[in-house]
Amino acid sequence: MSIKFTAAEHGYMRRALQLARRGRGRVEPNPMVGCVLVKRGRVVAEGYHHRYGEAHAEIEALQRAGRNARGATAYVTLEPCCHHGKTPPCSEALMAAGLERVVLAMRDPFPEVNGRGIRRLRRGGIRVQTGLREVEARELNAPFLTLVTRKRPYVIVKWAQSIDGKIATRTGDSRWISSPASRKLVHRLRARVDGILVGVRTVLTDDPQLTARDVPLRCTAARIVLDSRLRIPLEAALVTSAGKVPTLVLTTDDALVRHARKANDLRRAGVEILACKTRGGRVDLRAGLRKLGKRRFTNLLVEGGGAVLGAFLDQKLADEAMIFTSPRLIGGDDAVSAYGGSGVAHMAGAPVHSHFKISRVGTDVLYRLRLRDPATEANAAPRG
Repeated sequence: MSIKFTAAEHGYMRRALQLARRGRGRVEPNPMVGCVLVKRGRVVAEGYHHRYGEAHAEIEALQRAGRNARGATAYVTLEPCCHHGKTPPCSEALMAAGLERVVLAMRDPFPEVNGRGIRRLRRGGIRVQTGLREVEARELNAPFLTLVTRKRPYVIVKWAQSIDGKIATRTGDSRWISSPASRKLVHRLRARVDGILVGVRTVLTDDPQLTARDVPLRCTAARIVLDSRLRIPLEAALVTSAGKVPTLVLTTDDALVRHARKANDLRRAGVEILACKTRGGRVDLRAGLRKLGKRRFTNLLVEGGGAVLGAFLDQKLADEAMIFTSPRLIGGDDAVSAYGGSGVAHMAGAPVHSHFKISRVGTDVLYRLRLRDPATEANAAPRG
């Protein structure tokens, strides 16, 4: 039987979700969590998880509430932990504070929690209810859920295109298709993800830096290059700056044998090389993503080019797409299209994505498509 929550309770959980978002880019690979403590219809304290390894949302709220926590209700976006990680169990702290009730957005299915936090609270005499604004909680922590259930980072494919779908002219010129406002937004996105990935052709053509500039930095993203034949130049910006900002090259065992001296030169420059399985003579994307998942990469921004974007989309490895569309017409049979690869053979194979948002960014239109429903990501992971 579904639980009926009041409008006020929806408001408290909405606020908890707002608080949780403040940790974006700083708490990963942990989930973003917020907590609101309410007593006699009045908010007495709030808290959220600020940074990986620091106090959880519930602990911060309890510390701020002090004695006012006794007899209060906690609205929390994720089931409180009941095990010792980097911090003590939140469930124990909630009981010690004398709370009367805990309302959760969603359960944490990590094996060491997976309802145990709820049962522990109930055994301690606290009433627990779940499911308040659960869809929003899952959408918020879709990257966290993807990392645990699929053992890989949440993949955002991003590109800027003309209104006729070109990402460069027939000469390869692409600076700049998008507006300054769009480029600023992309830098803010770069400033909160764990990794930024491009294909080696983009490195050879544009020599990008792949860094976040002129925006507040929440974390430093590793620059990742798909390079099946180790063609990345030693003088490329990603190589010469590898000592300051991490650079990873995903390549193949064959390339390491054929170009052993080049590989050693890259390593001496500070580049990390990861050998992956091959698929059709190229780096197997799934294998590469699994290696990144083992390193707890949570958010991966894929910036191209067209062949790389197409490979991620063809293999259904993208979770979200951000498409900046400029009101320009480029044209040309030889101009580069955004979505390379194989694509779909028939229109029936091109689904209409129902989860999307459209917004104006400067002179551009931004389409944000959810390519995978976060509600299907049923499992979660521990909070450190």
